[in-house]
Amino acid sequence: MQQFDLIIIGGGILGTSHAFHALQKGLKVLILERDSYPLGATVRNFGQVVPSGLADKWFDYGLTGLALYKSIQQKGDISVRQNGSIYIASDKDEQALIHELKAHYDHIGYQAQLLSASEVQQRYPAIKPAYAKEALFFPEEVSVEPDKMIHRLHAFLKEQHKLQIQYYTPVTSIEEAKGQVIINGHFQAGKVIICCGHEGKLLFPEIFSASGQVVSKLQMLRSIPMPELPLKGNILTGLTIRRYESFATYCPSFNRIKTPQHYEELKKWGIHILFKQATDNSIIIGDSHEYAPIHQSDDLGFHTNHYINELILEEASHIINIGSRQIASCWNGFYAQHNENNIFEKDVSPQIHIRTGIGGKGMTAGAGYAKESVDLLYGI
Repeated sequence: MQQFDLIIIGGGILGTSHAFHALQKGLKVLILERDSYPLGATVRNFGQVVPSGLADKWFDYGLTGLALYKSIQQKGDISVRQNGSIYIASDKDEQALIHELKAHYDHIGYQAQLLSASEVQQRYPAIKPAYAKEALFFPEEVSVEPDKMIHRLHAFLKEQHKLQIQYYTPVTSIEEAKGQVIINGHFQAGKVIICCGHEGKLLFPEIFSASGQVVSKLQMLRSIPMPELPLKGNILTGLTIRRYESFATYCPSFNRIKTPQHYEELKKWGIHILFKQATDNSIIIGDSHEYAPIHQSDDLGFHTNHYINELILEEASHIINIGSRQIASCWNGFYAQHNENNIFEKDVSPQIHIRTGIGGKGMTAGAGYAKESVDLLYGI
């Protein structure tokens, strides 16, 4: 039987971040990934690392993750690009919100710059002048390529830190004996951390059903390569300003602004418009949000709703010059979240710990949260 200090179930960004911080403590770590490589929310997102959109301790986790990604990038290419994040305001209400958020970040010393409409045009000529009234820019923030980043991070940790990973290894049994945890009758460790995303059917289904988690189904699109539309960095728009928690938490005007009529149908489907241009010049566009309790997540279905894609693309076309003929692919993503606690934490026993349901914060805040999680489990 193979012996480890820590076994992590789930090779996505949250599980891998836990592994990184455990390795930093000198622990012998194994990741068990059920698929031949990660296929969940870690690879089905924009790859935007945007602490500016988070609030309270999650902002702090985001800063930790931001610094960690930059540090690793200096040692090995995990696809990190520092082109900043920009929130583009399309009306007076959104302008008021970015000014209020700017004041908050000025107060705590997080670098942010207001850009006039003409400055937006100068930096981002692909943005339609009729849309951009003003913008808020965060120069320190980065993007990654979600279809590449986790693979490169695994390779880096295996080579530089002796991480062991077993792919295509679904966990079907967990047993405890004499202070040790035995996985699948073959792997043994002093502790196990479960970072399994929204898939809780195989392990502790009764705990997951009662966890209070919900699953969000999102839809995203990707264009053909479009070098004629340069969009460096993370592009966030008016609907995002009206949605992200940093604005809801720190902007006094947030609860007083009204939703314009042309946004009503978009809000119904949880749509806010983001863009991220990949290294091949294709543009990732999205996204939408539909929700179901975790034990009813199958009700969300496997299909892609064409009407939702049309809504996303129509709004996107008001911001950049893009149409249906430029769309190369579309897909669904699923992630679990806990609306009250922002993450689901459950200590099944002193040896078995569930840490999942980080929602859409994983790519930005997962690494910072995992550091605190590992520190608490093993001592700082």
